[in-house]
Amino acid sequence: MTAPNLTTGKNVVVTDFDGGEGILVDLNTKRYYQLNETAMLVWRGLEQGKSISEIVADFMSAYEVELERATSSVQRLVENLQTYKLVSAK
Repeated sequence: MTAPNLTTGKNVVVTDFDGGEGILVDLNTKRYYQLNETAMLVWRGLEQGKSISEIVADFMSAYEVELERATSSVQRLVENLQTYKLVSAK
């Protein structure tokens, strides 16, 4: 799968909670976003500089879902993060 290299926003702070969930805070807009466990897996992958394909593989491994569903879920979340300007292309 090809996708632009993505980077997490420098103005975004993340806090992890027990159970794998977390909160993102955009310091520029003062908005916060609650992420469930699967969204945190994607966020952490982006923070680590992983490709979309690598994140999809992690998603499949962690949640035992098929490739198409994992790919769709990861792409949808990444698109939402881009819409809110929490991640951007390098």
